Amino acid sequence: MQPIRIIEIPGCKMVSSGAGMFGEDKIDNFAKWFSSLPRTVHSRDYLTDSYTESTDEIYEKGEFNGMLWYYEYTDGMDVPEEYEIVDFKGGLYAVATDIDQKTDVKKMKKAVNKFLKAIGFIPDKSRPELGNIITSEAAQKVLGYEQMDYYTPVKALK
Repeated sequence: MQPIRIIEIPGCKMVSSGAGMFGEDKIDNFAKWFSSLPRTVHSRDYLTDSYTESTDEIYEKGEFNGMLWYYEYTDGMDVPEEYEIVDFKGGLYAVATDIDQKTDVKKMKKAVNKFLKAIGFIPDKSRPELGNIITSEAAQKVLGYEQMDYYTPVKALK
């Protein structure tokens, strides 16, 4: 069994929270909004860090702006005015699952990179890493914690 999987998120429209921090209305209200929508089999929200654009030719992160939350947009969705609908590039991702707020991120990234090297992929630093909670409320009550998927953007090693 492989503990890391490769998935593809198609390019699509996403509702964006805009950059902010937990505890701020922008992020907290976004979470309340999408949490009020009907739950589907797969999580449709993706959290990432927000950075200013880098002007370097080699990808470097700019200044940290806070967190940025995306929610997959569907036609006819009632989106609050304060949130923008944006184009999401999509692509291939390596996905690892661990316990939210307990993950040894350094150890996980090492395992992901080892897996990628073995199968012919490398991280794609032109796209952001993503994460989302995959545990339903019913499962969380039994487990006592939430599981989180960590998405590393990848591309084929040439």
